[in-house]
Amino acid sequence: MHVSKISTAVSLIACALWAGGLVALGAIAAPVVFGMVPAPSSADAMTVVFRRFDKVAMSCAALLAAGEFVRVRTSAKISRLDMARGFSALAAGSLAVIEGVYLSPKIEGLHLAGAIRGLNDLGRDLEAAHRLAELSGKGQLVFLFAFIVLSVYTPPPTARAKPAGGKAV
Repeated sequence: MHVSKISTAVSLIACALWAGGLVALGAIAAPVVFGMVPAPSSADAMTVVFRRFDKVAMSCAALLAAGEFVRVRTSAKISRLDMARGFSALAAGSLAVIEGVYLSPKIEGLHLAGAIRGLNDLGRDLEAAHRLAELSGKGQLVFLFAFIVLSVYTPPPTARAKPAGGKAV
């Protein structure tokens, strides 16, 4: 198997794990846990889960970056498609790192300090951090889905110029 195809496969698997985890946690687990488990136990449990997932997401981001690096290095020419795919990977990875290094620790610290969403200054800080984390997760999904589409998209062959007589050269 060609190195470029292996790196593409690694990138897409990392992308699938990362995006699947975001959907499973953000759209399925978190709403159920926060809806069924009383506070602060729900926040304590989901903080542990999200902190662990941050490590998974950042690891997937590193695999995605490595796969893209190999794919570009083995390419004869860097195309606009390559640039767009690389931008998508970089944007998603940057959001994952911001979330894992800044937002999740901030949310965890606020929970440990006794913050309740929307109540007093700490609660407003917690609400703002949660909104940013949710926005980050949604942004990651958008960029990851774009990466997948750009990875499987094959541009149409370029048309050959036709002379005035109508026959292809």
